[in-house]
Amino acid sequence: MDSTGSIVTTTMANDKQAGRPARRRRSDRFLRALSDFDNVVILTHDNPDPDAIAAGWGLYVLIKERLGKPVRLVAGGAILRAENLRMVELLKPPIELLSKLEVSGQCAVVLEDCQASAVNHLLTSSNLRPTAVIDHHQPVGERLRLRFTDIRPQVTATATIVSQYLREQNIDPRPELATALVYALRTDMQAKQTTFCPADHHAFAWLMHSVDHQKLSDIENAPLSPAYYADLLLALQNTFTYEDTALCFLPRASGPEIIGEVADLLIRREDLRRVLCGAMVKGDVLLSVRTARGNGDASALLQQTLEGLGYGGGHRHRAGGKIDLSRKSDQFSEDLQSLLRSRWLAACGVDQQRGSRLVPRSEILENL
Repeated sequence: MDSTGSIVTTTMANDKQAGRPARRRRSDRFLRALSDFDNVVILTHDNPDPDAIAAGWGLYVLIKERLGKPVRLVAGGAILRAENLRMVELLKPPIELLSKLEVSGQCAVVLEDCQASAVNHLLTSSNLRPTAVIDHHQPVGERLRLRFTDIRPQVTATATIVSQYLREQNIDPRPELATALVYALRTDMQAKQTTFCPADHHAFAWLMHSVDHQKLSDIENAPLSPAYYADLLLALQNTFTYEDTALCFLPRASGPEIIGEVADLLIRREDLRRVLCGAMVKGDVLLSVRTARGNGDASALLQQTLEGLGYGGGHRHRAGGKIDLSRKSDQFSEDLQSLLRSRWLAACGVDQQRGSRLVPRSEILENL
């Protein structure tokens, strides 16, 4: 019997003991969907975050151990934020960062932590069609008929889904993978400003037995460059508030991580409900939006602001986007800033008015 048949026999026996029919086990259906292919590419979104990296790594291990097929985990762009870089440095996930996706033979492409209708992954510049999609974001755009689809917006992270697969297949993750999956759950819980659902709780409790707590602490307290603090100071000086809405534009930033982190910091101010931060980074204007719970859909607000200018998406309370200026300008012009400001305030339902500095200069001088 081939390896796939062995998997099915084993899982059917396990299901019988648990009183569940084998056909309901999503991990079995996922593995069957890949069984006819020579090799597998696991593809996640550009500039992968902890959930994309950890969930992809979990699928990599699952396919290696249960199908024995050649498998790669790939993404476009770069790994951003100091914590994410530290995660890769310490845990060493098998991720490749590419500018173009090329495959050989009969290759299955598994999209994880993103969907085919998104524009922030390498399939958008190829003729390849995904074989499977595993994700936790809300479905957007046209739904393709694929061999396998598992999209669960009710869970906190794609890491929850992949942890369930590993547990169903009796694969205990090594400490490095378990640490990555737990970090993914923790960061996405914070991003979505939500509480764990039962599936998240089960995944978290199961993984915690294998976590390397020292490495987890080292990741969450990653060292920051001196340039980061210069960017942070400039960002705070360039933040303006409009009623309960904030706006921060930087002409340039030394790295993209500061944009999201400033947005995270600003949304914690007790009187702010919606935040947009943007900066010029290597020919692109990168944007981050945050909303407080019950105060609007961050992804929808960003898409309304960027219509016809760029693209963006994300979660209900956390979203990111990009305007490609590489062929148009090398500056985040005043005209573009003014247009984004006008659109952002209109999307938030705020009357056009003169903004107030987050920290008035008078208060700075008083404290010197």
